[in-house]
Amino acid sequence: MQILDSLAEHVGRTPLVRLQRFSAGVPPTLLGKVEYLNPGGSVKDRIALAMVTAAERDGHLRPGGTIVEPTSGNTGAGLAIVAAQRGYRCVFVMPDKMSREKIDLLRAYGARVVVCPTAVDPDDPRSYYRTADRLTAEIPGAFQPNQYQNPANPQAHYASTGPEIWEQTDGRIDVFVAGVGTGGTISGAGRFLKERNPDVAVVGADPEGSLFSGDEVRPYLVEGVGEDFIPGTFDPAVVDRYVRVGDGDSFRTTRRLAREEGLLLGGSCGLAAWAALEVAAEYPPEAVIVVLLPDTGRNYLSKIYNDDWMVANGFLDRTGTAARLRDVLAVKVGKLPAIVHVHPDESVHEAIRTLQEFGVSQMPVVKRETLDAQDDVLGSIRERSLLERVYRDAATLDLTVRDVMDEPLPAADARDTVEQVMSALGGNVPAVLVCDGPRPAGVLTRADVLDFLNRRPR
Repeated sequence: MQILDSLAEHVGRTPLVRLQRFSAGVPPTLLGKVEYLNPGGSVKDRIALAMVTAAERDGHLRPGGTIVEPTSGNTGAGLAIVAAQRGYRCVFVMPDKMSREKIDLLRAYGARVVVCPTAVDPDDPRSYYRTADRLTAEIPGAFQPNQYQNPANPQAHYASTGPEIWEQTDGRIDVFVAGVGTGGTISGAGRFLKERNPDVAVVGADPEGSLFSGDEVRPYLVEGVGEDFIPGTFDPAVVDRYVRVGDGDSFRTTRRLAREEGLLLGGSCGLAAWAALEVAAEYPPEAVIVVLLPDTGRNYLSKIYNDDWMVANGFLDRTGTAARLRDVLAVKVGKLPAIVHVHPDESVHEAIRTLQEFGVSQMPVVKRETLDAQDDVLGSIRERSLLERVYRDAATLDLTVRDVMDEPLPAADARDTVEQVMSALGGNVPAVLVCDGPRPAGVLTRADVLDFLNRRPR
């Protein structure tokens, strides 16, 4: 019989999943390390098990003791599972920006939860760090694992996460992308990967407002990542570069991963995935990029996956004008190729047949069949201007596309919003070429935008 003595034995060995649809606009292979398949729903199960085991070994945690920990929720869940199996009590101290689901989850495990204000200095007595210190001192037999200072944190990732990624990619990994919170994941796993191959690039995904990637510390809404101080568990020397990501991009990317990949993830996953896409645009097709996806989205149903919350915080617009262009492309109706196009040496007759066959009014003129970069676009054929030329001179029909083409359609980034592109779709501009990274992804017309807005719930 295949039986575990406890769920703690099931920590780790999470799958590496190809993010095929999500990364369609970038050349490299983008893989997600799906950590919500740990028993407690996050990557923090790894360090919870390691820290409790180390505390027992070193005599800091004795039978009947109490675990006190400041946590954004995920470390608490991992500790609660190990504590329930080994007979410890738990007190968790959380900042007040955390989701209701996280608080309820920890209480479901029988833990006491103390909520503290977020917008205070780390050394303020009201902060969740100092409150945890006070409770540790007050409660007899209490032990604080202190994930921000405990060397078992990065060591757990050096011993498990890093080796798993190396094995799962057959050592072919070129870039490792992870959010930075305590710094344990990126420091431990990153150190292991660099020891195996010094050329592996380690990229830290960081919220706008976090100290790691900038000196302007301010509040942000994404949970469990970024800090306003440098933890002892973080080794800055491991990180080669940072990508800063705003709350809006983090949350919209998180929702996109659910729709496109069937991965129900937390906001820090969207943050890391957005950063991974940014980096992937700089690498060739043979590159392998791994992004660590820390936790489950079930803890954020009242926030990230709630349209009312997203609208109230300015991350979605009821009219759809805050939607990204990639979202408009995703619901574009019909069975058209991604980009209907024509080549410069084709005749005007052939161009007109292509317009009619696919029922489009404009299309790019491109160098070759494979449209890999925006530089492959030489111009455009537009029904209105072509009609005017043929009407004035019927001999135009015998010319080549190169002789009659207009300038290229204006380019827009797939991450741009509908609102941002509306100004371009005025006057004589009938459409825009949407690019995902350097690669053209589709053509959007006024009719496409109108159809998208009409389909949005009101």
